[in-house]
Amino acid sequence: MTNLLRVHELTVELPTPSGWVRPVNDVSLHVTAGESLGLVGESGSGKTMMALALMGLLPIGARVSGEALWEGDARMSNAASASGAAAPATGHSIDANRNSQGVNLTGLSERAWRDVRGREIAMVFQEPMTALNPVMRIGPQIEEAIRAHEPRIARAATAQRLLQSMQRAAVPEPKIRARQYPHQLSGGLRQRAMIAMALAGNPNLLIADEPTTALDVTVQLQILQLLDNLRREMELGLLFITHDLGVVAKVAERIAVMYAGRIVEEGATKDVLTSPKHPYTQGLLAASPTLERGKLTPIPGTVPQLTALPPGCSFAPRCSLHRAECDAAMPELHLAKAGHTARCVLV
Repeated sequence: MTNLLRVHELTVELPTPSGWVRPVNDVSLHVTAGESLGLVGESGSGKTMMALALMGLLPIGARVSGEALWEGDARMSNAASASGAAAPATGHSIDANRNSQGVNLTGLSERAWRDVRGREIAMVFQEPMTALNPVMRIGPQIEEAIRAHEPRIARAATAQRLLQSMQRAAVPEPKIRARQYPHQLSGGLRQRAMIAMALAGNPNLLIADEPTTALDVTVQLQILQLLDNLRREMELGLLFITHDLGVVAKVAERIAVMYAGRIVEEGATKDVLTSPKHPYTQGLLAASPTLERGKLTPIPGTVPQLTALPPGCSFAPRCSLHRAECDAAMPELHLAKAGHTARCVLV
């Protein structure tokens, strides 16, 4: 399968009154066309900061090192080509930053990011009521996303793309919904509107950050099925961010478990969920409700502050299998079986 994104030793540093912290620390992963990768972890593990780094939306003052190589096609959308829209100026386009390995997203200027954000990589944000403009109707907000990349597109073509995007996102009665404000929609419809906005630029990679948070269980299932269908039909790469292992099992082909800014386990969904190798993954599964097991076993303690990480393995203070060698140095990712790795000295 074709690689869309290859992240290699990506690190994000943020300034704080206590010094620099690393919410994303030496992360490596990849997403191929038509594949879904679930990024799992507790709140504060660095999942959202990872997504913002891949969208060029990090806070002011952030430092980024490592590589995030975009290997997907940098192209105008089909609608733009049909309407005769002009391509961006070469000096600021993604093509100007492309080499034989792809485009290193960490080195893009803000003007070059405009060729990527929304067109190549799009994101469905966690809180649709916050992400949507409360004083704009849904339709104009989605049209704005289209015109941002295709300023010369005809009005009729924009209206057609708007309806196509809403239909793809399974928004019922799209013409009526397009004239409504966000507060007039249910939580599920607002999330579908966010998905429609993300699809408006015909991206190759879709990042979904906790897209089912605060939704009813039945609506959650509908959103998960929608994202899975879109991935298959459009051959989208999907990076699905969540803290819920039950949710990620429904949409992800592979899982990467993140803790204190690092990937601690990665592998095929079936392997990670049925035979977890890292104690943190084992703890997450033990703390997840199931029909077979009535009692939940919580993980003791909390995620450590990034300003006060323990020596060696970050999970060591909470780990029931802790031993002296865990404190000596940060463990490397060890191969448990083909395609399944874990950052633990016991592997």
